[in-house]
Amino acid sequence: MRKWSGMAVSLSALMTVLALSACDKPKSNEQPTSQQAPAQQSESARLNAFFDEAFKRDLKRSPMLQTYLGMKTDYNKLDDMSEARFDEDIVIAKADLERLKDFDPAKLDEQARISYAVYEQDQKDKIEGDRWRHHDYPYNQMFGWQSDLPAFMITAHTIDNKADAEGYVARLKAFVPFLGQIDDGMKLRADKGVLPPKFVFPIVIENAGMIIKGAPFDASGKDSTLLADFKGKLAKLDLPQADKDKLVADATAALKDSVKPAFDHLIATLTALEPKATRDDGVWKLPDGQDYYKYRLRTMTTTDMTPEQIHQFGLSEVARIRGEMTAIKDQVGFKGSLAEFFKHLQNDPKQYYPQTDAGQKQYLADNQVLLDAMEKKLPEYFATLPKAKVELRQVEPFRAKGAAAAFYQQPSLDGTRPGYYYVNTYDMKQLPKYAMAAITYHEALPGHHMQIAINQELQGIPEFRKIANFTAYIEGWGLYAEKLAKEMGGYADPYSDFGRLSAELWRAARLVVDTGIHDKKWTREQAIKYMDDFTPNPHGDNIREIERYIVMPGQATAYKIGMSKILEARDAAKSKLGDKFDIRGFHDAVLKSGAVPLSIMEEDVRRWADQVAAGK
Repeated sequence: MRKWSGMAVSLSALMTVLALSACDKPKSNEQPTSQQAPAQQSESARLNAFFDEAFKRDLKRSPMLQTYLGMKTDYNKLDDMSEARFDEDIVIAKADLERLKDFDPAKLDEQARISYAVYEQDQKDKIEGDRWRHHDYPYNQMFGWQSDLPAFMITAHTIDNKADAEGYVARLKAFVPFLGQIDDGMKLRADKGVLPPKFVFPIVIENAGMIIKGAPFDASGKDSTLLADFKGKLAKLDLPQADKDKLVADATAALKDSVKPAFDHLIATLTALEPKATRDDGVWKLPDGQDYYKYRLRTMTTTDMTPEQIHQFGLSEVARIRGEMTAIKDQVGFKGSLAEFFKHLQNDPKQYYPQTDAGQKQYLADNQVLLDAMEKKLPEYFATLPKAKVELRQVEPFRAKGAAAAFYQQPSLDGTRPGYYYVNTYDMKQLPKYAMAAITYHEALPGHHMQIAINQELQGIPEFRKIANFTAYIEGWGLYAEKLAKEMGGYADPYSDFGRLSAELWRAARLVVDTGIHDKKWTREQAIKYMDDFTPNPHGDNIREIERYIVMPGQATAYKIGMSKILEARDAAKSKLGDKFDIRGFHDAVLKSGAVPLSIMEEDVRRWADQVAAGK
């Protein structure tokens, strides 16, 4: 799962998942003549200048995105999360849509045509999506601001000098207005009948409470999460001790005077709203919920598949994958049923690391071995490799309970911060050994880090495309990478290959339960039971996963659909090229335009195959 660390609300203009119509697709057989080229270059240059202007404008409006991208401008500010700000975003989107009319798509080069189509649909999608502005849950157990704001300070706000430290303190002081705007948004949603399901509240309240535990909030003798982070970063600076003491005193005051009141108010807001929450989990319960869910599916998958089509595709894939898993069960000599084999793996202590510091460290160490081995294999399968490195990290305790088992955070655009592959060791029973390899290959190499780092390092495309977040493409690539790793020799035994199939089965089952919850009105318990019955995932893992799908409607469907489209494009290219097919060239065709809607990816692969077939 790619992690944008809580920026989903404030950065929607840049990261909305898009769906392009057929008329927006670039034509694979169009080649500019010598007479056309100068006009195309001129029009493309004008368009890219507009994109550059718009990107800088949007970036200036988001201090937190600047920080995520490795910039230190506005390093003492947080984003504006007010309703007025979101109104301004829509005004800007409409103005940008009008500006696009000044450019002629017929005069653009291939990449500029893609950029035009993406940006045009982005603005249309954002304007349409404003109808659903209040249909999300700003506080939730997966990416809610109660944990993502502290995570932003810890993972994104680096401290390299005194000014950076002062900026950190200034941001701590801004917690009250920032979270106050989120609280106001929660109340506004509640007035419109939009509240998270009841199970969300105790998890989020507990998350929030953990931030204000320890010094300077109590006398436990242990520094709180944010104070420990600040002191740790400050200790690495070569500053006079008097300066360090002053900065720690300022941070301590900010924690007491801003962070504590902000989180107290957050907890009070949620406590007051909790009695109004219900146990209805699907978005069908929201105003015009069925239309909202169709919108979510379209933007998440970048296809026009209906809820019923996705549900049926999921059922068929679940049946296919379980057949392949049965073959492996028989291969290892297990005599019982597939369900019994699932139980055997769940209860086999040899498949788990102990829930101890030593067990957690060993899990991380074994993950690193997998990463190192995969990195050596990459040149055989990829012509283009990322410059940015990927670093394995353990999920911090304050957000571990509600976080996913693993996720990836992209590197900074300037290359100063690597990509982070986070592993959540909160409950080692949720991290079976047989599943470890597939998770690592999905989140890091050859998965998210390959795709996202290469995307950010591309030359000659507008900056907004370097951070585009097309879930079906990005997560489809992650799941494709799990399968690709088998070809690369990444699964050492039948059990780890069974883990790969388990991961694919999990993504196929998501198609069934996500549409079940949000379209067919399944209950949380009904969806959990389906996962228990048809996948080898531990019951506790299934609970957390279903709760994730509930607060992120449609998102989980993008993985399997994206993977299927990449494999279909690969099969079509293989069929066309025969012995001329080159896996390195195919991967370049998929990756070298960056994150795009699936229709654009398919067109890129077709264009590459046509060129290879023609001997170009």
